[in-house]
Amino acid sequence: MSKRYKQLVEKIDASKAYSVTEAAVAVKDLTSAKFDETVEIAMNLNVDPRHADQMVRGAIVLPHGTGKTVRVAVFAKGVKADEAKAAGADIVGTDDLVADIKQGIFNFDVVVAAPDCMGLVGQIGRILGPKGLMPNPKTGTVTPDVATAVKNVKGGQVNFRVDKKGNIHAGIGKASFGAEQIAENLTSFLVAINKQKPASAKGRYIKNAALSLTMSPAVKLDLVELADIK
Repeated sequence: MSKRYKQLVEKIDASKAYSVTEAAVAVKDLTSAKFDETVEIAMNLNVDPRHADQMVRGAIVLPHGTGKTVRVAVFAKGVKADEAKAAGADIVGTDDLVADIKQGIFNFDVVVAAPDCMGLVGQIGRILGPKGLMPNPKTGTVTPDVATAVKNVKGGQVNFRVDKKGNIHAGIGKASFGAEQIAENLTSFLVAINKQKPASAKGRYIKNAALSLTMSPAVKLDLVELADIK
């Protein structure tokens, strides 16, 4: 453990479960890198994603955005393609975009698709899927309203999905944000997570959760408070 990291650890009360507001203030005090670190939420949910009815997945547009510039590629044609371009899409295409992706060209962070282009997207599903780039109706990235999807993604939409062990990780802001902005983004994210609680999930839904910066130790969150954020 480096001297810098030890100093950061000493700023945190390891025995304490922080409220959302307290955690937002605490992570601001952990800023130490020479770049604008990402504020990250990590949590473990009491679900078994092997069962389809316990797959927690969705998207939320954060009130203050993520602080990250997101490049969006859109599969659309005709009027939908024009709408996507007008909304600020970085790349819009069909067969040409499929060809680029098959060649390993990934100059985008998120893929949006109009429903009538999903046949094309299916051709590269095995490439996009493992990279977490496959469009999905649950995250609003397969939609006839491609313009709104592009605006949402550009405006700070965060997609989330549990892994095989029930973990979720997401970037919800930057260290340069104010503590109030961080708290409001975190609250919005938690509302989205709680809305996705499966009916079949028994016991405490959020088993543990922590807030941190890219290069900081984590601040434990108060699970009782998190459960009440609706």
